[in-house]
Amino acid sequence: MFNQLILTAIPDFPLVNIGSDLGQMISEGLKRANIVPEQGDIVVIAQKVVSKAEGRTVDLNTVVPSSAACELAADTGKDPRVVELILVESKSVIRKKLGVIIVEHKRGWIMANAGIDASNVASNDGANNVLLLPLDPDRSAEKLRVALKQRFGYDFGIVISDSFGRPWRLGTTGVAIGAAGLPSLWDRRGDEDLFGRELKVTQLAVGDEVATAASLLQGQASEGQPVVHLRGLNFHNHESARSRPASDLIRDVSEDMFR
Repeated sequence: MFNQLILTAIPDFPLVNIGSDLGQMISEGLKRANIVPEQGDIVVIAQKVVSKAEGRTVDLNTVVPSSAACELAADTGKDPRVVELILVESKSVIRKKLGVIIVEHKRGWIMANAGIDASNVASNDGANNVLLLPLDPDRSAEKLRVALKQRFGYDFGIVISDSFGRPWRLGTTGVAIGAAGLPSLWDRRGDEDLFGRELKVTQLAVGDEVATAASLLQGQASEGQPVVHLRGLNFHNHESARSRPASDLIRDVSEDMFR
């Protein structure tokens, strides 16, 4: 039997509001897609859906920018209120130029604008809403893993995905910012290749690869497909393929040659 991955975007996923039960919504979506859950299935869910359910929406009309935010906004041509949120969500500013602020987020990611975004975020009654990243995406993923296991009796892998740009390459790609129930970083050092040579440096960014595959279906604009079901990723009960959170994917600053 050939190895294969099957990815299915959950159809007609409803809009998410504060307090929405994502476990129930995903369960109902699997039923609509005629998917009968199996052990080892993976669910990839877009960060924005999680952030909305967790109440991470901020109305810019309520934000008072600091002097530091105003100064950085003047340098970059950005809204000072957005810059204030960027600074609050970040440890430090890594790079800046007109239209771009690259920061180290409080959770360790190196990213543009601390992940703050207004696309696909509704604003009603004069509000001007933007969305922040979840407070703890790994914890959010674990909570969702437990909820789905309670419903179906199977262990799911959960990936919370976001879209990151990359140094030296154009375009965004999916990245795992939260994960549970799968080896986000699979350390293959010590395994052997086809010719018996020991692998010395091989670590696989499984969480990111899963997020990237799902992002092809999730899209970046008006697709409205924030949840993707994945089946067929088999770790063959490998001892090193234990569950590891997405935070394990973050390179320590002591190993960062480019900052």
